[in-house]
Amino acid sequence: MQGKIKLSTADIAGIFILLVLLVCVRVFQSQLFYDPLLAFFKKEGVPLPPYNSARLFFGIAFRYILNALLSLGIIWLVFKDRAVICLCAILYAILFTILAFAYFIILAGDDVNLLLLFYIRRFLIQPLFLILFLPAFYYQKYVKV
Repeated sequence: MQGKIKLSTADIAGIFILLVLLVCVRVFQSQLFYDPLLAFFKKEGVPLPPYNSARLFFGIAFRYILNALLSLGIIWLVFKDRAVICLCAILYAILFTILAFAYFIILAGDDVNLLLLFYIRRFLIQPLFLILFLPAFYYQKYVKV
């Protein structure tokens, strides 16, 4: 038998507020974060712009942490399960470490694979893990027998 998620009105309002905050992170990205690659990926055929590695790392890390915290808030409001939140937090930390390392290794190389750089950057700056984790934990908690 399949279980159902029961959300109160306060939970739904909280989820809505957190989603609005995720949108605000995206809307105000150029004011909040140092990322010279924002404009680079909007244009084709331009060379990689100069960048400050330390500032770029901290800008991406700050954005990733903001997205992760807001995403963890949404996951908490949906599942209200401490074990799920702990697992998600560990996954966020591990994935950040792996992706950030890969991102800067690719940037440091002589022949930069722009497509790979674009997709790794996408996972670092967008809340894509929320889109992956919600259905995965729903399936694990309510569908799987």
